[in-house]
Amino acid sequence: MHLALFFWGRLPVPDYGGTQRMVVCLSRGLVEAGHRVTLIAAPGSVVPEVELVPADPAVARRADFSVTPFLPPGIDLLLSFVELRNPPDVPWIHRLAGNRKPGQPGIPNTIYVSENHARRHGGRSWVYNGLDPGDFRFRREKDDYDLFLGRLHHAKGYRLAAEGARRSRRRLLIAGGWRPSLSRYVRYIGKVGGERKAALLAGARAFWMPAQWEEPCSNAILEALVSGTPVLGTHRGSLPEIISPEVGALGDSVEELVALRPTLDRIDPEACRARIERHFTYRVMTEGYLRMFRGFLATGELPEGQSITGDRYPLSAIRHPPPASTSEDG
Repeated sequence: MHLALFFWGRLPVPDYGGTQRMVVCLSRGLVEAGHRVTLIAAPGSVVPEVELVPADPAVARRADFSVTPFLPPGIDLLLSFVELRNPPDVPWIHRLAGNRKPGQPGIPNTIYVSENHARRHGGRSWVYNGLDPGDFRFRREKDDYDLFLGRLHHAKGYRLAAEGARRSRRRLLIAGGWRPSLSRYVRYIGKVGGERKAALLAGARAFWMPAQWEEPCSNAILEALVSGTPVLGTHRGSLPEIISPEVGALGDSVEELVALRPTLDRIDPEACRARIERHFTYRVMTEGYLRMFRGFLATGELPEGQSITGDRYPLSAIRHPPPASTSEDG
């Protein structure tokens, strides 16, 4: 197939950027699978595996923007990582990264990034995010710290992580975009990326993700697990799908998280990485998207997503209503 992917930012992204990383990973996977890929993205993008067509982000964000003039002839299908106000004249699918506002309907040709994400938006089609394990380090022997890595926003639960570390007297490193007020048990280390980020993920004894919003599909969790680091999270969004009992634990209050934290010391780092290699690599993600593309081209409808088999926390464990929407993922 000749496939077009559209994203209005510059690729790849050096540090934070969940959607950007998925665009690059999927491009690589589709080319490896033998397909021709045209990527429409901001000028200056460098993705060696694909044919790049530059599109000015300022123009692409305008209400009257149409992607059609940027599509080369012979395109079988367009996958857009942003919502299109003016649909193109070829078959196209939208991949939604964040959460819509409560009550805002989704378009039928939308691929979501987890089962929970799809069900909450009235959809039935999803493909989990995937990463390249080769981009990360794996360590069985860990250093003496836990880690929180992500946007320092209340929705990500960094304050719960800091309070949990204080109560359990565990050393916690927080990496994010601005400096919060913390405690003597918690050290803020600023933004991290590249080798520094990979080293921190691999060396951590545990990764805190006490999300306070409905996480669509957290890339940070996948990155921690592929590094052999177990995850302590909440029953929000896709976390019960990703975090099975052999790779982490879920609680919803500081007291529950503190009580669960010692159980993570008994988790095998090999099990954490194995879960990613089985369910959340970019090649698995690519197979999922190709299944969606073929079904859509054959019938005009997206097929239902495929749930992860095996032990996992029940999706019925979600205990909170969805908050306001956000476009961020990862």
